[in-house]
Amino acid sequence: MGTIFKRDFLAYFRTPVGYAFMGVFLTLAGLIFYLSNLQSLSGDLLSFLAQLTSLCMLLCPLLTMRLLCEERQKRTDQLTLTAPVSLFKTVLGKYLAAAAVVLMTVAFANVFTLIIALYGTVYPGEWFVGFLGFTLQSLSFLALDLFVSCFAKNQMTGAVAGFGANFFLWMADLLAGKVGVPWLEKALNFVSLYDRYEPFLLGQFSYSSVLFFLTFIIVCLVAAVRVLDARRFSEGGAA
Repeated sequence: MGTIFKRDFLAYFRTPVGYAFMGVFLTLAGLIFYLSNLQSLSGDLLSFLAQLTSLCMLLCPLLTMRLLCEERQKRTDQLTLTAPVSLFKTVLGKYLAAAAVVLMTVAFANVFTLIIALYGTVYPGEWFVGFLGFTLQSLSFLALDLFVSCFAKNQMTGAVAGFGANFFLWMADLLAGKVGVPWLEKALNFVSLYDRYEPFLLGQFSYSSVLFFLTFIIVCLVAAVRVLDARRFSEGGAA
């Protein structure tokens, strides 16, 4: 697993993908910070983080589109499917490589926190809760995108499908109010990644939301393993 993690993590910075993700995210975050905080002289860190969630929703598919789709596109995925390493370790190694890039980006985003601290007040509890929720939501988007990319045959399809899945779960709570079906409304509210993030935006530590995000990540990774396992047997039988 360590070898897979190292290979895929370094691949992000041997190609433009890692730099593009970090550069675009931090540039747009800087623009949002300037417009929402500096211009209005606001020290509201949580509102700033709330606006950054849309960036992760849009950009996380860039990190996952190549992890599985590139191998399938180049027809080298059979090497992964038949490797002596278990599929779960393979998927986990790839996920952790993408997660490391996200965590590095989140760490760099704390430059904006430092600016607020220099000219205003940052409360440690508020900072911890805000960034914890933001990080967990971002890692959940990443796990979802990795799972969705299992069904794609090329990187572009994987990126588009990942964005679609992210957007759906990001907007699920708004859709819930429009469906008019009680059980479906409850289901949409339950899976809404934005709705689960809301307690953190109020500065409240939510054990249920933390548990949901962690469970969501695990379920997506296990589902990705099941899809790859099914493909291994189907393609192996076809061969």
